[in-house]
Amino acid sequence: MLSVRPFTFNPFSENTYILYDETKECVIVDPGCYELSEKQELAGFIEENGLTPVAIFLTHAHIDHILGNNFIVGKYNIPIYMSKIETDLLKSAFVYGEMWGIKVEPSPDPTYFIEEGKELKFGNTTLEVFFTPGHSPGSYSFLHRPTNQLFSGDVLFNGSIGRTDLPGGNFDILEKSILEKLYVLSDEIIVFSGHGPETTIGHEKKTNPFVSLVSR
Repeated sequence: MLSVRPFTFNPFSENTYILYDETKECVIVDPGCYELSEKQELAGFIEENGLTPVAIFLTHAHIDHILGNNFIVGKYNIPIYMSKIETDLLKSAFVYGEMWGIKVEPSPDPTYFIEEGKELKFGNTTLEVFFTPGHSPGSYSFLHRPTNQLFSGDVLFNGSIGRTDLPGGNFDILEKSILEKLYVLSDEIIVFSGHGPETTIGHEKKTNPFVSLVSR
């Protein structure tokens, strides 16, 4: 069964997730580990639990979600799965790093490209893939239906949504992604976001001030 270990890393307080199951294979979703202590914390959890990293899954390629790519690929020699649309965004992370005074280690190139309808697999675990643009042009969300767990990146937060004022962001597109891809899912689904605490689809449908079903 799927287990989830969240971490909060880097100056942007980004949520990184290690997903693993009974096979001890694991994937790292949005590795944001930046400081040496953060890298050690993530690697320490993997070692202490006898896990074998097999892939990086990126919900999107904004700087705060890819700061640990170089470290993880260098240490474990594993592939990166991400949106083809965001390849240039991944390569330009250092530019945004200079804007915020953050030294960015260049990320290795992606190995495989994610597509909606094509499942992501590791160990005995299968994740469904949903194309959910709006916060960024190529954002994806990952669903593990057997345990009702969704990894939404910066699409949907507890009481909020992803920013749309960054390059490539668009509120109308983000709203459409949330309404047509996420709010049609079961209310019981737990949402693990790119920032902040977890929530549920049902809670956000009723209370989210940006995209709510109550007034519709």
